[in-house]
Amino acid sequence: QVQLVESGGGLVQYGGSLRLSCAASGLTFSTYAMGWFRQAPGKERDFVATISWTDGSTYYGGSVKGRFTISRDNAKNTVYLQMNSLKPEDTADYYCAARRGYGLGLQPGQYDYWGQGTQVTVSS
Repeated sequence: QVQLVESGGGLVQYGGSLRLSCAASGLTFSTYAMGWFRQAPGKERDFVATISWTDGSTYYGGSVKGRFTISRDNAKNTVYLQMNSLKPEDTADYYCAARRGYGLGLQPGQYDYWGQGTQVTVSS
């Protein structure tokens, strides 16, 4: 049974930082591309970042590029999202997801497995 478990969310002030973690089990982690999405109340689930399983290449959504960094540790079956210079508009539930395949995974429908999410709140 595949499980993705996010952690690291919380309340942070404007300009602060958080690091989210997503621990995976039940899958061969090194063969899955990983992504982070976020969903604010009343809004759609939006792409944040993704990292490939082949060469570790990354891609970011426009609103987080330059502030967020996605990384992975295949030895620990974990993907991370370092979030710096946080803004109130970053407030959302953050989800990690796993997908097989190549290319960019920018849409939620491209992912096979999802975590339950972790809440991030940025105060102004």
